[in-house]
Amino acid sequence: MCTHKQNLQETRREARLDASLMLSGTRPEDNGFLPWNPAHDDWRDEMNLTRRTLMLAAATAPGLSRASASAPLSAPTSARLPDRESFPGGDVVYLDSGTMHPISPGARAALQTYMEHRSLDLGSRVKSGFDDDQVRKKFARLINADSDEVAFVQSTTAGENLILQALGLPEKGAHVVTDTLHFFGSFPAYEDLAKSGVEVTWLQQKEGRISIDDVERAVRKGTRLVALSLVSTFNGFQHDLRRVCEIAHAKGALVYADIVHAAGCIPVDVRESGVDFAACASYKWLMGDFGLGFLYVRKDRQANLRRPQSGYYQISEFKTHVYPLDTPGDSVADYVRSDSAQGLFAIGTFAHPCLALLNHSLDYIGTLGVGAIQAHATSLTDHLKSELPKLGYQLYTPAESKTPLVACVMKDARGRLSPRLDAAKVKITLSQNRFRVSVSVFNDMTDIDRLLSALGVQGTAA
Repeated sequence: MCTHKQNLQETRREARLDASLMLSGTRPEDNGFLPWNPAHDDWRDEMNLTRRTLMLAAATAPGLSRASASAPLSAPTSARLPDRESFPGGDVVYLDSGTMHPISPGARAALQTYMEHRSLDLGSRVKSGFDDDQVRKKFARLINADSDEVAFVQSTTAGENLILQALGLPEKGAHVVTDTLHFFGSFPAYEDLAKSGVEVTWLQQKEGRISIDDVERAVRKGTRLVALSLVSTFNGFQHDLRRVCEIAHAKGALVYADIVHAAGCIPVDVRESGVDFAACASYKWLMGDFGLGFLYVRKDRQANLRRPQSGYYQISEFKTHVYPLDTPGDSVADYVRSDSAQGLFAIGTFAHPCLALLNHSLDYIGTLGVGAIQAHATSLTDHLKSELPKLGYQLYTPAESKTPLVACVMKDARGRLSPRLDAAKVKITLSQNRFRVSVSVFNDMTDIDRLLSALGVQGTAA
């Protein structure tokens, strides 16, 4: 007889190899199917690698240097910032973590452990090194959410679009408020909503800020959604998210926040702010990689959302009626979806290599403390904001900003600055008419001074 769990067990076991190799060398097939609970895979709790096991695996993994294998897998104390040991670099000064964060040797060792497990080396005693539900819980803890409020998504943009669909947008006559410091990659989504009959109010930036007074004037009774970036990718401006949510909720509107430039580098508390939805990728301040992110959906909002897509990772109970020895039924299968964000938005398999990286990096961030990370970054960005204007550069990041991003407006920034920065081996974000510096845990004041020296006084020859 096919039980209500076995079909999903068979499918998921093919996609997720977490239990294929035990430390004892015993394969799960020896004892038949392992019990599966989609809300919490209890059998996988036994598979968490100890630090020592992971280090031993990394040390013997092919292609991994001795320096990488011996890298510490626990985070340093805040007193050790900057932490160059966990992010050893070459002779390039990397000030572009806001574009993509470097992968640490510790995370690389975790990835190598997973890849060795994934190679199906039957002689290996190495397990996968992570539990995907535990990774979700670690992220949930980082933003003060419950794990059933967090679902895996491909990217920040994927999460934002899922929320728009779940709210029934586009809908003719609906009203949405957003702003021009929101992620520019989301501009087409809201322009497309406008073309479909949604009234979209764009709040304009003023001196690198979105005025809270403008938010209050724009949100009205009947507004469906306020969409913003908690920290702007353009210049590091940070919204007062709690105040935005107070304004929106008072008029019956919901709030979505892109937190890709917030989670992991500044404190984010979804409970304190009251935000309804939030999403982020993992390749920036979460120190993961491309292809996997998180979507937060407040628990008390979930029942009122439409499920945008159907997927078997949403299912918590499943019983077929079509295979040999199945019990008869009135349909091909009976199923129940999980009462969670996963039950609404999960679809199918996701990027396990990213999970391996995140399993390490979320521990690193959590042990170090986001407050310590922010304080270290602020000591560097405050110096930048003080010195760049003295060199003639037009600062576009608010002086009061406590985020790790500093941006300047400069015509033909890429063309004018690329040669001198390349020569000095300094990497920052260069756009057509803007440059942006983003600092992280491994940067120090010598990096900032080297950048300032490479930039020189604006208008002078390289």
